[in-house]
Amino acid sequence: MFKSIALPVALLGVFAAAHADEGQWQPHQLPQLKSELKRIGITIPAEKLTDLTKHPMSAIVSLGGCSASFVSPDGLVVTNHHCAYGAIQRNATPEKNYIVNGFLAKTRAEELPGGPNTLVYVTEKVENVTDRVLKDLAPTLSGRERNELVDSRVKALIAECETDKAYRCSVPSFHRGLEYYRIRQLMIRDVRLVYAPSDMVGNFGGDVDNFEWPRQTGDFSFLRAYVGKDGRPADPSPDNVPYKSKDFLVVSAEGLKNGDPILLAGYPGRTSRYKLPAEIRFARDANFPLRVADMQADLAVIAAATKGNAQYDVRYASVVKSINNVLKKTQGLLDGFARKDIAAIKDVQDAEFRAWFNQPANQKGASKTLLADLDAVIAADMALSEEEFAYSVAANSDLLKSARTLYRLALEQQKPNAQRESGYQERDLSFIKARLTRLEQSFVPSVDEARFAASLQRYAKLAAKTHPQGLDALLPAPDAVGALYKQTKLGDTAQRLAWMSKDPAAFKASDDAFIQLAVKMHDVAMSIENRRKEIDGNLERVIPQYMSAVIAWKKSQGKPVYPDANSTLRVTYGTVSPYMPRDGLVKGPFTTVQGIVEKHTGADPFIAPKNLLAAVKEQRFGVFKDPVLGTVPVNFLSSADTTGGNSGSAVMNKRGELVGLNFDSTYESITKDWYFDSAITRAIHVDIRYMLWVMKEVDHADNLLKEMKIKYPAK
Repeated sequence: MFKSIALPVALLGVFAAAHADEGQWQPHQLPQLKSELKRIGITIPAEKLTDLTKHPMSAIVSLGGCSASFVSPDGLVVTNHHCAYGAIQRNATPEKNYIVNGFLAKTRAEELPGGPNTLVYVTEKVENVTDRVLKDLAPTLSGRERNELVDSRVKALIAECETDKAYRCSVPSFHRGLEYYRIRQLMIRDVRLVYAPSDMVGNFGGDVDNFEWPRQTGDFSFLRAYVGKDGRPADPSPDNVPYKSKDFLVVSAEGLKNGDPILLAGYPGRTSRYKLPAEIRFARDANFPLRVADMQADLAVIAAATKGNAQYDVRYASVVKSINNVLKKTQGLLDGFARKDIAAIKDVQDAEFRAWFNQPANQKGASKTLLADLDAVIAADMALSEEEFAYSVAANSDLLKSARTLYRLALEQQKPNAQRESGYQERDLSFIKARLTRLEQSFVPSVDEARFAASLQRYAKLAAKTHPQGLDALLPAPDAVGALYKQTKLGDTAQRLAWMSKDPAAFKASDDAFIQLAVKMHDVAMSIENRRKEIDGNLERVIPQYMSAVIAWKKSQGKPVYPDANSTLRVTYGTVSPYMPRDGLVKGPFTTVQGIVEKHTGADPFIAPKNLLAAVKEQRFGVFKDPVLGTVPVNFLSSADTTGGNSGSAVMNKRGELVGLNFDSTYESITKDWYFDSAITRAIHVDIRYMLWVMKEVDHADNLLKEMKIKYPAK
């Protein structure tokens, strides 16, 4: 049972002077933040937040890319609409378009299968395994040797943890390789779609309003976790029963006001707060502009190839939504870098750190060449990432990706399981099968063909130095791509899955065009992968020394130290807060249903449901009417520190009751992944009162309102 974890010596005493609302904290760190939590008005004891087996943390779950929480004892899970989008799209057809019309199961029997990619992970145990991963690593090891030895130890720790197949375990690194924690999660495989409002609610404003404020988006949906009759995770079956969630969040409709404290718990994806100035400039000046241009071009190709075909639109809806989200975030980072010179800010910090580190007393245990080694490995990392990006552009075909995965699986299956590459072990087969099966809902041969041909044209225009050696001669000419699709059977799900059991010889003998191409490209891919291992091994040798010194430097200044986000459970805190994006303009912190009426144009993406507009016009607000606003609040802002992966995170009041769902950030906040600016960093949340109001007045989801424990305002 997870109770507490002793902090490493380097981190003791660091947290007492934490300021602003910066930090994505590991639960075991929260007792060190008692004064901060008390300062903003949180009444739930910090020690209570460290125990993952007790309320409220035991109710916080991951969907493997999004966050969520249990809101009933029968496995009912609330998350964002966009997090359940794959399950919604999977069940949608032009005749039953649940994306446009929404979906509500009035009974358990009506709930729809979420599909093999829809999973619920319940974190039960976290333990520090740093010594077992890093002990006695010889300094003479090459980068690749070091990387592979660490990887073998991580795989052994995972295998040891997964003797019970109900669990999925991982051993992520923290502070860029300074620490490692083993995380055990119950993995629930039967997850069903319960309720999703129309995208006229769940995605109101669409990509136009993405990352924007003011916002009026009801980004919420409900899923339900099912298990076998013995209470253990099981494959989807009509015989399964709802998971009896040990704890669940009480939903509070009492509401918040400006300045109120909030806690936010979820699984933030990736941040880069400790990146060096050179890494920021590389992202700003080279990497991100290329990625933005490539995503824009890919979206244009998809739009042209699906135009006028409703079935194709449904199939690629989730793909387009995902690319658009990454695109807007990446463009937002570029705009943020242009607005505030974060690289220059980091230059100052880096110079201060190097001056501090160059004092002999501050170099305890560190290599004398650390800073020179650091600059060298970072430069090598950036150079290889350019080749990796070029390769990804050249291979932008779902059929080619499937073929490459299948051939690599065949090769890896020739090895003992423990020696296989991560991602291709026995534990990974169900995920590979799920990805290959999922393709049937998001693939059209003519669209994939158009994307592949256009990507090859874009690849040809990339700088020659970024082209991986030997790749150009293997690639088809853009005008020859059509022939490949006529000479393949991988578009058929059964044919794709059949290749999972074939050996390398079968691949080499195949006349399938995409199998042949995957076999030809494999050696180039392995060359890149092996160079990546060499560089990563060197990074893993040097960066932890650097991070240890950075932690000591920050500790000497009394500044907060928390690890970059890495998709593990974190807690952040803040207050309901407006912000000033530019001089003379104050935004927030609430929007209301009147804003929906004002934005409604009747044209996509600003179309609101007729019954919603009628409910607003008739002022059927009931108990969800805010006493100050005089209407129903829709979204609100807080100063909480969030990033991608926090989508669906529970926003809790000072008592740990659910008052909202995180779903976005303001456009000005996007650079927070690299630099936290407390003056303008704001997260955007769905106000739980709007969610409940839509459920009652618009979609009549009375069965779910009865199932949840809702705390209504006193009359």
